[in-house]
Amino acid sequence: MTGASRGIGAAVARELAATGRPVIVGFRQDETAAKQTVADIERAGGTALACRADVTEADGVEALFRTAEEAYGRVLVLVNNAGIRADQVFAAMEPSDWHAVLDTNLSAVYRTMHRALPVMSRARFGRIVNIGSVLGSRSLPGVANYAAAKAGLEGLTRSVAVEVARRGITVNTVAPGLVETELVADVEFLRRSARTAIPARRAAQPAEIASCVRFLAAPEAGYLTGTTITVDGGLSAAAFVPHVPKD
Repeated sequence: MTGASRGIGAAVARELAATGRPVIVGFRQDETAAKQTVADIERAGGTALACRADVTEADGVEALFRTAEEAYGRVLVLVNNAGIRADQVFAAMEPSDWHAVLDTNLSAVYRTMHRALPVMSRARFGRIVNIGSVLGSRSLPGVANYAAAKAGLEGLTRSVAVEVARRGITVNTVAPGLVETELVADVEFLRRSARTAIPARRAAQPAEIASCVRFLAAPEAGYLTGTTITVDGGLSAAAFVPHVPKD
């Protein structure tokens, strides 16, 4: 899986390893965190291997898959979690920030899926889970690049799911709301929203997202494909409720 060194990615890696699957912990920069994720998995009795790979480049994707195939054989479960933010109001957004977010959060998923699908097709089995965001369907000021990437991810998921369903391959998106990770640790107004706009009145923990991914990656989830599962504490359901009343 990609983006597995910390946060949601690390939680998903631990959850999948707990099912008995060997896991490739893909990362781009934080080798220390990736190795810690591997150590956590091994301590719990699982099998994992860290692999540095820049999935914005074709060579990086190939290195990730080659590492997995040489160590464990065919890749039949793919989780795309790599993502970055470069927030800025649209009028001031630099082209470099637009392209960096789209390339990491959307184009990289094209690369990994394109590499994975031939193997899954021959096996007549595959599970692809893409980590999206509630910002793919609703947005905030300053996240046009991120929202565009996540909306595109949902469209990509639906289209590919339709193409490969008869081969036993499912493709789904999990769209978290606010999650307690380093990605949003510095965004105070998002943290305040956990105390006001979110009906659950808290942010999610990464493990709560990981449990949803675990289900979608299971053989039993073979009839669930082409959809987006939103995990946001009721935020989407309360679209027109700006504040949650106190008990």
